[in-house]
Amino acid sequence: MVSGATGTCTFVAVIVLAAVFILIAVRQAGRFTFRIWQVMLLGAFAVLITGQISPPEALAAIRPDVMIFLFGMFIVGEALVSGGYLGCLAYRIFHSAKSPAGIVLIIIFPVGLLSALLMNDTIAIIGTPLVLALAARHRFPPKVLLLALAFAVTTGSVLSPIGNPQNLLVATASGMPSPFVTFLSTLLVPTLLSLLSAFIVLRLAYPAEFADRPLEHGAPVPCNERSRQICQCSLLILIALIVTDAGFTLIGSGAPVSLPLIALCSAGPVIIFSRDRATILRNIDWATLVFFAAMFVLMASVWQTGFFQSLVRPGTAPSVPSILAASIVVSQFISNVPFVALFQPLILGTGGTTAQVLALAAGSTIAGNLTILGAASNVIIIQNAERHGSTVTFFEFAKVGIPLTVIQACIFGIFLGFF
Repeated sequence: MVSGATGTCTFVAVIVLAAVFILIAVRQAGRFTFRIWQVMLLGAFAVLITGQISPPEALAAIRPDVMIFLFGMFIVGEALVSGGYLGCLAYRIFHSAKSPAGIVLIIIFPVGLLSALLMNDTIAIIGTPLVLALAARHRFPPKVLLLALAFAVTTGSVLSPIGNPQNLLVATASGMPSPFVTFLSTLLVPTLLSLLSAFIVLRLAYPAEFADRPLEHGAPVPCNERSRQICQCSLLILIALIVTDAGFTLIGSGAPVSLPLIALCSAGPVIIFSRDRATILRNIDWATLVFFAAMFVLMASVWQTGFFQSLVRPGTAPSVPSILAASIVVSQFISNVPFVALFQPLILGTGGTTAQVLALAAGSTIAGNLTILGAASNVIIIQNAERHGSTVTFFEFAKVGIPLTVIQACIFGIFLGFF
């Protein structure tokens, strides 16, 4: 709602957001059962119908860079699955695992750290069908591996300024001279400890699923040669463009490579050369694209109320613990990127230190481990899993995510407090 609106009208969008949050948690209203994207779409319609945001403002709120990035990466992810190449990769990566704990460790550490390079949303898109295939092959409860993947990509992405969008915003807007060096040198140890804490918390939460038993990996999964070549080409383009962008960011010269360009160039070989392009386009995760478009509309409406901005007032520079706490809590409601955009100028305006802006990056990122709504990558994972008949409920996620987030906040707080 625009400024000057009455107090009652101003907070209609906030009430709608609260209703969306509750409905996503329970997933049911009377006889009707809802999926996450349907709930968010209802929320967007509610603020439009009640006039909390105008249609032009709603359209302007949908970020084309994010939508194009997801669209391109969904094409790559679907090609990896449908062509069988993802199964081949999974066999190569996981065939050395000798126990259920070994599988989870591989998901949490190598896959988690990969999100620091390829961005957490990318790994969430590609990794979900991979872990579901692993769960089916080894008779492992899908929710445990889905949780491992969600916690891994969120936590691992803390390590790099290109691990997630909020980190990139922190690195660029703060004027950090050597963002890659600063992030890596300061956050490597706490990130590794936080990944280890994810493994420990999962093992304590699901002891029966971690019971030691032999795994039968079977024969290597066959892969169509043409599909393999196309997918390898897409992945090489993806990695090359991300490394190029990282290089430009590190040396501070040259034009950065935009996320939409990275995604579209990566999807290019699939669109141009795949004989199954029509099937791939038809089968990509359109529901998640709807979710994001609706989320942008709802969050823009909430943002215009000024409600959450009023809770953050300029003054003395906040401490590292208070930044971590505020980041984790408020990011559940207005998303981590808008929160960083709001809070970072306040930190910098009071002479904030590198430790404080890194606390903002870390806190707004590990906020994704608290609830499903804390990170876009969580929604991508859950939506993608539900397309394949598996899911993790809001409360199953929170049961493990809340203690894990508290532990990780303490880890980052201790390390950044002494930085």
